[in-house]
Amino acid sequence: MIIADWSASGAPSPARPTADAIWLGVCDGAGVSTTYHRTRRAAEAVLAHAITTSLDQGKRLLIGFDFPMGYPAGFAARLTGQSTAQSVWAWLKDRITDTDDNRNNRFAVAATMNRQIGGGAGGPFWGRPTQLQMPDLAMRKTVDYAGLGLSERRQVETTVPRAQPVWKLYTTGAAGSQGLMGQPMIHRLSQVPQTAVWPFQDASAAVVLAEVYPSLLASAVAADRGLIKDEAQVRLLAQALWTLSATDALGPLFQTPDHPVTTEEGWILGAGHSATLLGGLV
Repeated sequence: MIIADWSASGAPSPARPTADAIWLGVCDGAGVSTTYHRTRRAAEAVLAHAITTSLDQGKRLLIGFDFPMGYPAGFAARLTGQSTAQSVWAWLKDRITDTDDNRNNRFAVAATMNRQIGGGAGGPFWGRPTQLQMPDLAMRKTVDYAGLGLSERRQVETTVPRAQPVWKLYTTGAAGSQGLMGQPMIHRLSQVPQTAVWPFQDASAAVVLAEVYPSLLASAVAADRGLIKDEAQVRLLAQALWTLSATDALGPLFQTPDHPVTTEEGWILGAGHSATLLGGLV
């Protein structure tokens, strides 16, 4: 069991472990451990190795990522011509640049999507640094989503209202940038044989990648004052999911509504099951 707290930082995170960086929480039954990673490439290499090792050993592996893996219904088709989340991952993989030192072009790619979907700053994505001048990407939310023909929120974000809209790319709580930087990685990892991305594919695969939201364990995280919040989140969620897996109690967490959740939007593993997750920490 691995839980990844991702980052869209444009530079390497500090050498000293800090918040708002990449943390991986691992639980294998023998205990729980956490690791800190300064760049996305370094963390992806660790995850790719974990997948290969798990497959070589004939074990099953669940990896949870704390960023959105899909967008509200209708977006994928308008961007790629196909109504699947996978088509968006592939589209982003061909356009997102991400160097060894975390430099990336996520805001420019978002502006490109806005032009294609909404004619510029009226497009669905918003949020950028003040000093970054991009006429096709608004600094603040001014989007008329109804007029644009898209929802501001995915269906799962009505179940988990604390989750930020996928279109928000900047300022506190913005998960949109992590999604832009993380989805190309999901595309790459999903190409490994016996690897599936839930809920778009069957969760019975040897390796399953899924979206998670560590704040579902907010009360337990708040009580764990000895760790950086991000580290506490991945450690506790990895532990909770491992415990539920060991007792064959994960099944209900993998139940979702039907289309478009399973084709375009995605779902947060554990949404609506906070009590069950907290029970996995007892």
